[in-house]
Amino acid sequence: MSLAQSALPIGISGIEKRFGAVSILSDLSLDVAAGEFLTLLGPSGSGKTTLLMILAGFVRANAGSIKVGGEEIITMPPHKRNIGMVFQNYALFPHMNVFHNIAFPLKQRRVSAAETAERVERALDLVQLKGLGERRVDQLSGGQRQRVALARAIVFEPRIVLMDEPLSALDKSLREHMQIELRNLHRRLGMTTVYVTHDQREAITMSDRIAVMNAGRIEQIDQPEVLYARPRTKFVAGFIGESSFIPVESRNGSVWYEDRKLRMNDAAPSTGRHLMVVRPEKLRLVADVGETGVNLLPATVGDVIYQGDSFVCYATLKDGRQVTLRDYCRSDVLAKLPAPGEPITLGIDAQDVVLVADQ
Repeated sequence: MSLAQSALPIGISGIEKRFGAVSILSDLSLDVAAGEFLTLLGPSGSGKTTLLMILAGFVRANAGSIKVGGEEIITMPPHKRNIGMVFQNYALFPHMNVFHNIAFPLKQRRVSAAETAERVERALDLVQLKGLGERRVDQLSGGQRQRVALARAIVFEPRIVLMDEPLSALDKSLREHMQIELRNLHRRLGMTTVYVTHDQREAITMSDRIAVMNAGRIEQIDQPEVLYARPRTKFVAGFIGESSFIPVESRNGSVWYEDRKLRMNDAAPSTGRHLMVVRPEKLRLVADVGETGVNLLPATVGDVIYQGDSFVCYATLKDGRQVTLRDYCRSDVLAKLPAPGEPITLGIDAQDVVLVADQ
């Protein structure tokens, strides 16, 4: 089973959705490439699940267009869209065994019994459930139920698969294992996939690109490494990973933190106030304050917390703002680790200076 050659692109344009006077999605546009794994990431209420339901046909948009492979589907009923769907609660039929759950969409399409058996066995093999076709749903673990739901979504060979937080009910270790399994399965099948989650680590692990949503709009869409390293807004910087924000000012072609001119690789932004995004792993303790090429931030240690393979140091800058440093517990680092209340100098390299608008 390979869907790579038949995978289709999705074009979403000007989608509007309102419930009464409340706007859920506002003039939202998005293109998904054929065979891409794209994740809609955002907090509760951001509109990500509503957008997925509009794609599936379960919710009607107030305005806009959705094209799959160039064909307009915005008014097409769900059963004619030929889209696979994996729900958050799996939506398995408790009165059917594994085989018949997976075979259900083939039965609806009047596929012959012989071909149905062949396709179901192939789908079971793909999701590593071979030999469990006769087992009842209530005899399965959470991870196995998730695999059955996935097998049912792909057994009729859709060119697009939608997934609505399918791993949220699993425990941490199983969830992380299934993230890799889903990613590997996507690579094998090549199907266009739109995935919804509020879990940033899950999105980063699995996605080709991530669309970060906030209040019905897309704040930024990019590859995971770009979103993390170069967020364009304060919301994205705060939602993807941990960040501290330090007020800075751009004037006369340079950026200043208090009376210190910042070294940075990027060009200075427009004149005015901005925020420097500081990731915990980008800060480091500086022993030699004469070190060149690094921005120095005098601070006082608030607390140091040991976390096994790493530690977290909470420090307060001169203006009273708290920042966080994280580093691995190497012997050379631990040897110079200060105690709470001691003055320290933190450093951030010019290449790690990222600015966003102060809003």
